[in-house]
Amino acid sequence: MQIKKLQTALLSWYQTNGRHSLPWRNKTLPNRPYAVLLSEIMLQQTQVKVVLERYFYPFLKKFPTLKALSQANEQEVLRAWQGLGYYTRARNLHKLAQLCANTGLPTEVRDLIKLPGIGAYTAGAIACFGYDLSVSFVDSNIKRILTRLFVLRDPTQKQLERQANTLLNLQDSFNHNQALLDLGALICTAKSPKCDICPLQKFCKGKNMLNKLTQSKPSRITKKTLHYAIFIKAHKIALVKSTQKLYFNLYNFPEILKKDSTNLQNIGILKHSYTKYNLSVHCYLCDNSTILTQNLEFFTPQKLTTIPLSALALKILKLLKTKGAF
Repeated sequence: MQIKKLQTALLSWYQTNGRHSLPWRNKTLPNRPYAVLLSEIMLQQTQVKVVLERYFYPFLKKFPTLKALSQANEQEVLRAWQGLGYYTRARNLHKLAQLCANTGLPTEVRDLIKLPGIGAYTAGAIACFGYDLSVSFVDSNIKRILTRLFVLRDPTQKQLERQANTLLNLQDSFNHNQALLDLGALICTAKSPKCDICPLQKFCKGKNMLNKLTQSKPSRITKKTLHYAIFIKAHKIALVKSTQKLYFNLYNFPEILKKDSTNLQNIGILKHSYTKYNLSVHCYLCDNSTILTQNLEFFTPQKLTTIPLSALALKILKLLKTKGAF
């Protein structure tokens, strides 16, 4: 494979078709390593459009530096992250800020990878995009490109990293890596790749055998039915602070057993999904707290705007508003 020609073709395509307007790709952005860190953590489980339109700028405005983030309490951080999901990312980001507030974010991959929530890909991306270091890395998009390009069947992470390093353009690693990410996201997609307009088509050894190289794992979805109580007292609504790992320190409505909902008014059934679960959520008006065994906290509508709420809690509140119940 002619690596130099491939690199040139990739950069030429990126110059015309790349997503240059993404703010975390702006080299003049103040405190760029922190902005890159924030974008990479947000993008771990969330689409670019969602991060860009709803979360990146508000979070950066509220916590403009690593030190500002370190000085916030966890509840403030979770509130700013509200709706983005996978809250472990926010907690790890907060821990990382507290660890690096005085020393600053490390520049080297070997030091970055030791921090909470930072894996090999994220460490490489921060080193390259935040500090202009010539390093390669592999995410799901780049993995797909490499698998097809080199006809790799069930490659190990080390194999993928070795091939990524083989392709790395040492003279322009920043744009080279951004180009690979965009190529995977826009052209060399998991389903219906656009091989006819791919700048690497003539270099790709696997272009005629994509079905054998792209095997998606079947997702296992579990269906569950949950029951929640809506308990309103003196114009305040009852919530509980979660102690579960997934939603730790987020507020949700008190869950009840199906048998305890028999005599309660069902005001609506919501559909909600997260990770591997599809939920059917039944909501009941409750006129006393005898069936609610959790530690309840009561909030006015105004106070609700200051606490971190789970996505499900937000859906239930929206339902209550449409019903005129709260």
